Amino acid sequence: VFINKMDIAHLSRQELMGGLKKMGDGFIDFSAGVPMEEFYDGLAMCSEDMMEQYLDTGTVSADAISQSIRQGEGVTRIRLIQVFPCFFGSALKLEGIKELLAGLEEYTAEPPSGDEFGARVFKISDDPQGARLTHMKITSGCLKVKDVLHGSGWAEKADQIRIYSGAKYQTVDQAPAGMVCAVTGLTAAHPGDGLGAEAGAPSPVLEPVLAYRAVLPEGVDAHKALSALRKLEDADPALHVTWNEGLQEIRVQLMGEVQLEIVQSLLKERFGLDIGFDQGGVLYKETITSTVEGVGHYEPLRHYAEVHLLLEPAPRGSGVQLASACPTDELDLNWQRLILTHLAERAHPGVLTGSALTDVKMTLLAGRAHLKHTEGGDFRQATYRAVRQGLMLAKSQLLEPWYAFRLEV
Repeated sequence: VFINKMDIAHLSRQELMGGLKKMGDGFIDFSAGVPMEEFYDGLAMCSEDMMEQYLDTGTVSADAISQSIRQGEGVTRIRLIQVFPCFFGSALKLEGIKELLAGLEEYTAEPPSGDEFGARVFKISDDPQGARLTHMKITSGCLKVKDVLHGSGWAEKADQIRIYSGAKYQTVDQAPAGMVCAVTGLTAAHPGDGLGAEAGAPSPVLEPVLAYRAVLPEGVDAHKALSALRKLEDADPALHVTWNEGLQEIRVQLMGEVQLEIVQSLLKERFGLDIGFDQGGVLYKETITSTVEGVGHYEPLRHYAEVHLLLEPAPRGSGVQLASACPTDELDLNWQRLILTHLAERAHPGVLTGSALTDVKMTLLAGRAHLKHTEGGDFRQATYRAVRQGLMLAKSQLLEPWYAFRLEV
C-alpha cells in the first residue's frame, strides 16, 4: 500500500495507520523511520510463525515477511495474505518512491516459470515511424530475436525486442521470464492473445450492439480512414470495423456514445482525421427456424464447382457450426476443406435485413469438381450461392440483442 500526497496531508502517519488498521491488523508501516522494535512487534501479531521467530531471536527474517505477504498457492489458496506493507510519500515530488521500490525488490518473490516460452500480449501501438509494436509480458522461458511466434492461424518472426522507458527504448537480444517488452514484426497478434505455453484469454462476454456509419469530410480518402480505424481496432478488441462493398461505406460497431467519442478523439490525435459518425443503429442478427438444403452452382466458361449444404437451426448462442457428411470418394478432402474454409471466412448476411447469420449448423452434403476446369475461387462462389439459396428457402427469424446480467456489490 502506497499512501500518496503526504506533502499536503492533514493527518499524521500514526493517524493514517490507525485508519488502515480498522480494516485489519495486517497493515504494517514499512517506512525507514519506524523503530525496529515497533516494526517487529506489529509483524509478530500477524502470524504464529513470525511470533515464534520474534520471541526466539528478537527479529523477523525477510523470508518470513515475504511468506506472510504472498497469498497461498494452488487452486484452493487456503492461506490468505497476512501482511500488507505500507509506504508513505509524494509521487509528484518522488518522495518515498525509492523505499517503495526497495520493498518490492526485497519482499516479493518471483512466481515459478517453466523453460518453455510463454507470453501474454496486453497492448498494440505504433512507433513514430509507423512500425507496429506488440507489447507483451514474458511469463515463462525466454524470447530471442528472430524467434518464430505462433498464434491462432499465424506464425511470424520477432524482428526486434525493445525495452521501453517512457518514449525511449533500448533493443535487447532476448527477454527472459518476467520481462515486459515490445516486439516488432508481428502483424496478427491482438491484446489478450497467449503465445507459446501461455493460454489465450477468453473471448469478451459482451459484443457491440450499435453500428455507426463513418461520415468522411471532403478530401479524406476512404482507404486512409479505413486504415486508421483498422489500427485502432488492433489496439481495442471491443471495436469492430467493417467495409460495406455494396454501399461503399465504413461502419464501426461500438458499445455506445462514450466509446464513439474516444474513437473520434484518437482519430484526430493520432492521424489528424476529423471523422464524424451518423446516428447509431441497432445491430441485429438473423437465424433460421426450419431445415433446408441449399445448392450452389458456378459454371462460367472454363470454370466449374457445385456445392450442396444442409442448413439446420442451432441453439441460441451457439453461433455458426460447420460439419461435413460428404464422402471423400465423391469430393476430394482438399476441396471439402476449402468449402469449410469459405463458410468460416465471413459473416453470411441474412435475407431479412442483411444482418449476420448466427445459431445455424451448416453441413456439407455433396459437391462436384471438374478435373480440368475447377479452381479454388470457383468453390468460393458456389459455397456462397449455396448458403444464399438455402436461406431464401428457409424460414428466417430476426434476433434482437439484449443483455441479462447480475451485479454483485
